[in-house]
Amino acid sequence: MPSIFPFTAIVGQERMVRALVLNAVDTRIGGVLIRGERGTAKSTAARALAALLPKVKVVKDCRFGCDPDSPLTWCTECRERSKNGSDLPVEEKTIPFINLPVSATEDRVVGTLDIEQAIQKGERHFEPGVLANANRGLLYIDEVNLLDDHVVDLLLDSAAMGVNVVEREGISFAHPSRFILVGTMNPEEGDLRPQLLDRFALSVEITGIREPRERVLIMERNIAFEKDPEAFRQAWMEKELALSQRIAMARTLVDKVTYTRRDMLSIAALTASLNVDGHRADLVILKVARAQAAFDGRTAINDHDIALAAELALPHRIKRGPFYQAEMTTEQLQERIEQLAGQSVPNEPDESQSQPQESEEKKI
Repeated sequence: MPSIFPFTAIVGQERMVRALVLNAVDTRIGGVLIRGERGTAKSTAARALAALLPKVKVVKDCRFGCDPDSPLTWCTECRERSKNGSDLPVEEKTIPFINLPVSATEDRVVGTLDIEQAIQKGERHFEPGVLANANRGLLYIDEVNLLDDHVVDLLLDSAAMGVNVVEREGISFAHPSRFILVGTMNPEEGDLRPQLLDRFALSVEITGIREPRERVLIMERNIAFEKDPEAFRQAWMEKELALSQRIAMARTLVDKVTYTRRDMLSIAALTASLNVDGHRADLVILKVARAQAAFDGRTAINDHDIALAAELALPHRIKRGPFYQAEMTTEQLQERIEQLAGQSVPNEPDESQSQPQESEEKKI
């Protein structure tokens, strides 16, 4: 297996790095679309993140890597094994990195049911697809704008719902399908339809770094990696482990992160003031803000978390406004949030959500 360039050794591209890390903290966010020119470390970052992430507990011998601690998400096979009284042994495994080819068909993505075998032998046989292989891992789509729109829709549906259900001729099979979705594209080769753009939770525009010293640093690190990949990885291992542990800790904390009604009013006022269509952006910003707070080791979100989340969730959802005139900084977004919060209705209650996880029932 070839060595993977360390995630923490990537130079610059802070927004892309942050978007990837927050999706790793909470896979329910809904993925990230990375748009930019060639040679800006898009695929390198995706592969590096997958190699960095901590191992996960899975049901041994399960083809779908079911989480033994979440029986409500188990696949049809694990449910039947448990119902029949069989033990479900547990093991740890490295998360998968699945690269989806542009030529992928619907059957290749969702999997297939063998109807002939069901009719002749009375046995249900399901052939797993890409969604099964990617469960609890990272699904990478290069040149996502060149993929069939229907296939992209299926992938985004699965990323949002966390489950894949295949039904044919009265026979059905379900399995968990929760993964970090990373799509990359070069806008020069065509864009995604607005409906599909909106389905990606986060979007990042990246360009080549212009600062000469950072460009030199990129060359130095790449030459050192090519010369001795293993030695280079070992030199960065301490930072890689530290980030991996921080993500693992944030994963245990994210569902405990609280927010207030004022926080939700701030998000709603921000998206309304920027003429954002629909309500998906509001939900995404709240989820990302909670992931950001958890990553920082906190159990409550603040205006800065909301601004950081908006910086990733809004650019591809705004038709007219500041993002198209000049890119807004986190500080400008935070200032705008504080201004809007000061204009909010004074009689609105500002009660903390005692059970923040309830808001997650409405999936993006």
